[in-house]
Amino acid sequence: MPDSLSLGARIRALPFEVRQYLLITGNYWAFTLTDGALRMLVVLYFHQLGYSPLEVALLFLFYEAFGVVTNLVGGWLGARLGLNRTMNVGLGLQIVALAMLMVPPASLSVPWVMAAQALSGIAKDLNKMSAKSAVKVLVPKDSPRATSALYRWVAILTGSKNALKGAGFFLGGLLLTLIGFRGAIIGMAVMLVAVLTLSLVRLKADLGRQKRKPKFTEVFSKSRAINVLSAARLCLFASRDVWFVVALPVFLYDQHGWSHWTVGGLLAVWVIGYGGVQTQAPRLTGLVQGGTRGITAFWALMLAGLPALLALLPLAEVAWLVTGLLAFGVVFAVNSSWHSYLIVHYARADGVSMDVGFYYMANALGRLAGTLLSGWLYQIQGLAACLWVSAALVAASALMALALPSDDRQGRSA
Repeated sequence: MPDSLSLGARIRALPFEVRQYLLITGNYWAFTLTDGALRMLVVLYFHQLGYSPLEVALLFLFYEAFGVVTNLVGGWLGARLGLNRTMNVGLGLQIVALAMLMVPPASLSVPWVMAAQALSGIAKDLNKMSAKSAVKVLVPKDSPRATSALYRWVAILTGSKNALKGAGFFLGGLLLTLIGFRGAIIGMAVMLVAVLTLSLVRLKADLGRQKRKPKFTEVFSKSRAINVLSAARLCLFASRDVWFVVALPVFLYDQHGWSHWTVGGLLAVWVIGYGGVQTQAPRLTGLVQGGTRGITAFWALMLAGLPALLALLPLAEVAWLVTGLLAFGVVFAVNSSWHSYLIVHYARADGVSMDVGFYYMANALGRLAGTLLSGWLYQIQGLAACLWVSAALVAASALMALALPSDDRQGRSA
């Protein structure tokens, strides 16, 4: 008990901004854990029921498509209502989405699951947009090291989130094996109800809310830097999901006979490691000399070669596939974390949620394209085709980076 009281006292002694950051991060962690688990549950469970790879991909169609719209509308709502409210709405919608999947197995039709996934996609992007935008609001502006502090906070939030998403992949595969699809869904819904209750009580009202009510048309960015970065982000995430979302899990399950929990375990290790690398991105990007433009293009070109090399190797050898997957994860993590920092850096201080929302709209569009391509390409051409398309998309992202402003100060390590 004394230790518990001491911990509580130490938390209360932290600056207000840090306590709010911890609440936001905890909220984001809990949501992400269920989001990763739900994705793995849907992929494996419905493939087990006999759905083709393309049909499994279509289950995520509304999840990704509604994310495109949500990021635009969510950024505008965050500026008008406050980021705490949009974050809590996201949690509530995820609980509703999980509740929709608690119906008997016979009622889990494709339209019903797509509708539940649509709600989950709205919930995920409301939660993510709110968390990323809140960091810009909470980081002190008057510190001489404000830029490096912002990069560190974004890297920690993004990296830890992805580590939890990886744990969610493993959790989803494990729970499907141990207690089945419905039992896993019920357990996750109960956890999120507890998290939402805490968030409603503790998270500050009006966080990030603008004094002036912005018009909806203001969500479309007029900044060249944000528009270019958003286009590069679209290609970057399409390059990952085109082989990672559907093609890889189905390939391992069908071609190599891996079990549900083994597939989930590998993807969990990948995403956890990916999240760990993201927290170290400030150090890694600091190793490359040059400004924003050069650093962004360099890491994208490093990434583009990996799926191309992997496509040339014998995919029947699992060792090659796993090694290539891990290497891709390391370099992709640096790219993703660096992009996440740049959008928060470029965003307006007043109206950050709208700029971040526009950027993550492009992110969601990339995931949507990658997900659909993953199911379609794998079904007609196999995993190698998915890898070649991945390489081409990253190369396009590298070319777009050349249109970013060059700022030597942003290349320094934190």
